[in-house]
Amino acid sequence: MTRGRLHLNAFLMNTGHHEASWRLPESDPYASVDLAHYVRLARIAERGTFDSLFLADGPQLWSSVAQRPAGALEPITLLTALATATEHIGLIATASTSYNSPYNLARKFATLDHISGGRAGWNIVTTAGAEAARNFGLDAEPAHAERYARAAEFLDVALKLWDSWEDDTVVADKAAGVWGDDAKIHPPRHKGRYFSVEGALNVPRSPQGYPLLVQAGSSEDGKRFAARYAEAVFTAQQTVEDARAFYADLKARTVAAGRDADHVKVLPGIVPVIGSTEAEARAHERVLEDHIVHTHGVRHLERLLHLEPDTLDLDGPLPADLPPESAIEGAKSRYTLIVELARRDRLTVRQLIGRLGGGRGHLTFAGTPEQVADTIQLWFESGAADGFNIMPAVLPSGLEAFVDHVVPLLRARGLLRTEYGARTTLRQRYGLPRPANQHVTAPALV
Repeated sequence: MTRGRLHLNAFLMNTGHHEASWRLPESDPYASVDLAHYVRLARIAERGTFDSLFLADGPQLWSSVAQRPAGALEPITLLTALATATEHIGLIATASTSYNSPYNLARKFATLDHISGGRAGWNIVTTAGAEAARNFGLDAEPAHAERYARAAEFLDVALKLWDSWEDDTVVADKAAGVWGDDAKIHPPRHKGRYFSVEGALNVPRSPQGYPLLVQAGSSEDGKRFAARYAEAVFTAQQTVEDARAFYADLKARTVAAGRDADHVKVLPGIVPVIGSTEAEARAHERVLEDHIVHTHGVRHLERLLHLEPDTLDLDGPLPADLPPESAIEGAKSRYTLIVELARRDRLTVRQLIGRLGGGRGHLTFAGTPEQVADTIQLWFESGAADGFNIMPAVLPSGLEAFVDHVVPLLRARGLLRTEYGARTTLRQRYGLPRPANQHVTAPALV
């Protein structure tokens, strides 16, 4: 039985999520720094009535520049430009709580929300990896639990800053010469373990109150954080059974944290490779796999699994003595997902690199539009997802194929809106209330 309508987010990554997508004749190797490319993608997703689009980010150079396009424009700046080129679609940027300050970041997201008319979202990350740490004067990355403790205080401060102006602070009384009401300004005066922030934000409260809060960690620390704060969760599962288990666990944790389970939306990632027939889709997939440079993949996998260089045998299995997740201080949940995928399907390193090349652990699916729609409907209606993070293997063609051929099927099945309608903010699109200002007492019901 259909559970209302699903939410779709377009995860945009330069020439596509497949690491070899940039090598295809259709691809522009310089797309990652081309505003026109991103405007085109945003408008395609908006034509498909997606709830939102999303840009990943990190304060370090990703991987080897030899492997794939590695440069990336700063996402809040890019989304500000996209806000002026679109009308409806939500705009979600990744930003780190480990390597930012609450005041500056709260101001940037409030600004994006104003400029976009209430379409801003923040994908909150704690940033794993020693490379990023060394870019900020640290010798090593902070411990996993330490990063999440800092993130919790960061969020608390950001919420105080977004609420430091009441909604009706600006009175604009020209006759009296009064622009705003000082009594409705509430400086945080926060002094904590990680941050000391005295003054109010220098941006009025934004259309949504504060941006949609998104989170992508699936470790124990990540799920606890999501249950407390997140309003949408980007996650990665390989099977519908694992997705159902994650979904049920996160919803239960959200209720235990005193929140409505429907106020956190779970969106697994899916990398669709679409063809008019299944054979054509698999042929597209093989072309991409044939363009993988396996030496790059081996180096990346060794770094991800915390192995010494030249440890992996391309045509052998993963080593039997890999450390447990508890010993990993980086991306814990992604580490476990990849190891379990290799063990469950008995993959060689070469095969594992092929499976990860398209989605880095997200579900990669080659099939017809009907098969893709069937998979989405099954996961959605069986309690495995509230929607999906659509991650085209090749851009823009993969997004165009999804919008032109899968979206009409989802609409015909009553799973997806046919137009945006009267709901204008990103929160409204995700079925979420506008948060009340913590300094305003709700009127008593009579």
